[in-house]
Amino acid sequence: MRAVVQQSFGTPDVLVPAEVARPVAGPGEVLVRVHAASVNPVDAHVRAGALPMLGEPPFVLGWDVSGVVEEVAPDVTRFRVGDEVFGMPCFPRPAGAYAEYVAAPAGHLVRKPAGLDHVRAAALPLAGLTAWQALVGTAGLREGMRVLVHGAGGGVGHLAVQIARARGAEVLATASAAKHDFVRSLGADRVIDYRAGDFAAGLGGLDVVLDGVGGYGRRSLPLLAEDGVLITLIERNNPELTAAAAAAGRRLTGPVVAPDAAGLAALAELAEQGRLRPHVQDVLPLEEAAKAHALIESRGTRGKIVLTV
Repeated sequence: MRAVVQQSFGTPDVLVPAEVARPVAGPGEVLVRVHAASVNPVDAHVRAGALPMLGEPPFVLGWDVSGVVEEVAPDVTRFRVGDEVFGMPCFPRPAGAYAEYVAAPAGHLVRKPAGLDHVRAAALPLAGLTAWQALVGTAGLREGMRVLVHGAGGGVGHLAVQIARARGAEVLATASAAKHDFVRSLGADRVIDYRAGDFAAGLGGLDVVLDGVGGYGRRSLPLLAEDGVLITLIERNNPELTAAAAAAGRRLTGPVVAPDAAGLAALAELAEQGRLRPHVQDVLPLEEAAKAHALIESRGTRGKIVLTV
């Protein structure tokens, strides 16, 4: 089958199209013919060697997939051949999503929403589950709460804004000026240009701050209500931030996304209701995975980048 293989750590050009053996569905798994796979910042970090999650190359990157079930292991009953599915199989273990076929645990997939094509469905799992598990699972976000989303125009951020809006929260967001109209269209009540001055000016009494960018944690702590929580996706192991949160008497957490069929089903339901729509900035063929990584590393992406297979 066709795949994009990484032979060494390095810049995007280490991602090379190749022919590899097609995987086989083991016990509890299904074989998915991949129609689309999205690219996430974590992919670029692994490629560069900054996150040694997959061991030494060679390997095939990627976790987000949307496609059609091709084969079903005998012990799997939740899917049949021909079902359209999407998910984030195996994370943080290898999934090999930059390929024509993926063997995935059935429990890591759900049926694709009819209202999303494969491109947009592939854009949803990792970023969507990151936002869902942080806001709903960790913070218990509910109607009437006030949440600040940093980096609201990015992959996780643009989905977090929509999830928070769907949960009935008041949504504040930071984004560059060029993304303000986009972020408002997602449902943000107020959008702040973090480049134009102090984003914290005039803010306070927040129940949740979600920082998926990094570097905003210490300045966000004073904005939290007494029982508020700062959720950082980047500075999980920053001792200075941990000490600052302890000194301020505020809760700090850094959850790591995990496969979650119930969370995926909740995201799919919101998508079916028209309350959650992944924004895809660029769609590239599988063979241009290196270009996709270069775009991700530019840090100016609006929403997601997706590879079609």
